[in-house]
Amino acid sequence: MELHAVPLENPDGLNLIFGQSHFIKTVEDLHEALVGAVPGIRFGLAFCEASGARLVRTTGTDSALVDLAARNAAAVGCGHTFLIMLGNAYPVNVLGAVRQVPEVCQIYCATANPVEVIVAATGHGRGVLGVVDGQPPLGVEGEEGKAWRHDLLRKIGYKL
Repeated sequence: MELHAVPLENPDGLNLIFGQSHFIKTVEDLHEALVGAVPGIRFGLAFCEASGARLVRTTGTDSALVDLAARNAAAVGCGHTFLIMLGNAYPVNVLGAVRQVPEVCQIYCATANPVEVIVAATGHGRGVLGVVDGQPPLGVEGEEGKAWRHDLLRKIGYKL
């Protein structure tokens, strides 16, 4: 077995969702879920087919985001994984809808941080062991940090 850390290309620091599902129907069902969750959403979606033609299947509403998702999915190269690159939405806006898609088995991360996918390659194929999302903590928040977090969530409208 070989281990690989595959960095996801994300030059603009876009939000993304990386997960695993179990069926080619995922492509169309995720597309429908995303457009239903956020009117006018811009996204690119790529899905790695695990049998049959074993293609990277794609869809989306923004061709540049579709291309970016496809390049990343091909680089990861693990069957039944999907990658959604978001243009004008945040994961918090769509994660509920994504989780409700019956084929979705796992969400590995939803982030705008730099991401590396840890991949195990065997003679049988490739599988995701996990992800590295962002950087390690530098300490534990104190009262000032708690106040900043509290104020930020209210400033951006996620809490009242």
